[in-house]
Amino acid sequence: MAITTVLFDLDGTLLPQDQDVFLKSYFSRLVRKLAPHGYDPDLTVKAIWKCTGAMINNDGSCTNEQAFWRDFAKVCGEHVVNDLPIFDDYYRNEFQQVASDCGFNPKAAECIAALKQKGYRLALATNPLFPAIATESRMRWAGLNKEDFALYTTYENSRYCKPNLNYYRELLKELNVSPEECLMVGNDVSDDMVARELGMQVFLLTDCLINKQGTDISQFPNGSFDELMAFIG
Repeated sequence: MAITTVLFDLDGTLLPQDQDVFLKSYFSRLVRKLAPHGYDPDLTVKAIWKCTGAMINNDGSCTNEQAFWRDFAKVCGEHVVNDLPIFDDYYRNEFQQVASDCGFNPKAAECIAALKQKGYRLALATNPLFPAIATESRMRWAGLNKEDFALYTTYENSRYCKPNLNYYRELLKELNVSPEECLMVGNDVSDDMVARELGMQVFLLTDCLINKQGTDISQFPNGSFDELMAFIG
């Protein structure tokens, strides 16, 4: 079956970055924002990691947003519900400075524009660990915007995370497409290439490759944006 829909990862794919550098910048700015409001920096970081785990292990009984704040309140106290505007303000302001710790590849936006011109339907299959405001920001850092995609996943609209196959099943359902007509493009072997198990075609973008298990990547079509465009044709 011919490809009609192309799903893209964001971090390390459309938005080039070193994950460790990104996280260091993200956390350092967040704890500085929260410290004046009584949040211990070390506890805050530990809480965020714990709550990230809650989202990754989400069984679908609630949204990732609900899973995150449920566990965050357990660690930091129920008062966090009153502090949500502080977190929103962080994403509108301090978080925008994290862009300087990410790279930029003009070929990402060029690829998206070319595929739209060819009539492909596009979706942003970024791991839904962030709120929409943060995901939309990272799109802009990559030279893109939300109108480029038929769907983009955030912690508000998702109940699973990568590499859970249910994450991809939900995407397919929302897009109303079969796996055989989809191509998943990403830089993380474990999180993105797993889509092949559902019958999707896959392409491993190697510019910011993540291969924690040392998998032989020759089994996947792979390369840069130029090779991706040649692969799609």
